[in-house]
Amino acid sequence: MVANKMPPRCDEEGPRSTPLRCAVYTRKSTEEGLNQEFNSLEAQREGAEAYIASQRQLGWILVPGRYDDGGYTGGNLERPALQKLLRDLEQRKIDAVTVYKVDRLSRSLLDFARLMEIFERHRVSLVSVTQPLNTTTSLGRLTLNILLSFAQFEREMIADRTRDKMAAARRKGKFVGGVPVLGYDVAVTGGKLVVNSEEASRVQAIFALYLQHRSLEAVLDEVQARQWATKRWRTREGKEHPGGPFTKRTLMRLLRNVLYIGQVSHQGQVYPPCGLWTLAPKSTLTSIADNPCRNLMAR
Repeated sequence: MVANKMPPRCDEEGPRSTPLRCAVYTRKSTEEGLNQEFNSLEAQREGAEAYIASQRQLGWILVPGRYDDGGYTGGNLERPALQKLLRDLEQRKIDAVTVYKVDRLSRSLLDFARLMEIFERHRVSLVSVTQPLNTTTSLGRLTLNILLSFAQFEREMIADRTRDKMAAARRKGKFVGGVPVLGYDVAVTGGKLVVNSEEASRVQAIFALYLQHRSLEAVLDEVQARQWATKRWRTREGKEHPGGPFTKRTLMRLLRNVLYIGQVSHQGQVYPPCGLWTLAPKSTLTSIADNPCRNLMAR
């Protein structure tokens, strides 16, 4: 697990040939005291400006814009001044971002890593006035790489926990996302499937056709003649996914799906029904337990 290296930002041995344009970012989680003449944001800015002034001999200059987020949490990146800072950064108006403390930029290690990826992409340095983090120097970049390594470790741990949680939910018969199958819709409350009666009757007919013909090609011809389509569904964001004509592969997948007999498949294991799935009645969907679906590919 190796973090990406931050590229050098300036000549560390002496003054730059071009000015290092420094922006100051300040943040306060609450609005308490912001109406005072000298508040926390002003104190942070004063410290950052003094630090930039102390590096004037190295070519550091203060950019005129202000980036102050008063009353915004550091737990996410949804902050107006931060977003303005990122836009100016992307437009190459800034060479370095100066903060009083690192947590003013973000309290989330993952968000901090995302910001550093943006900074690196645009070759922008980060300087903390009161902490030993200055990515214009080799030591500062080493410190940042250590932080990013921990961020990568945290991302991997979160991914592992998510996979374990989804596997446990799947084993208990819960719907954990993905494309719903023909015959079912996702419940409004989420977490389970409910029967779509119109689609369920088509699924029943498809199984009946296979039991009658015992041939995938014959069933496919019948389904296509009736102009039946695969599942039509909509994402949480409202994006429509229209169904399409059945193919040999999608028809085979339907006939082999153990969900239709109330079972759950996860990572090659099939689990018995546990009462958490809302299933079609046995009279509605034909069981595939005795169907020779394993030999469908050969037919």
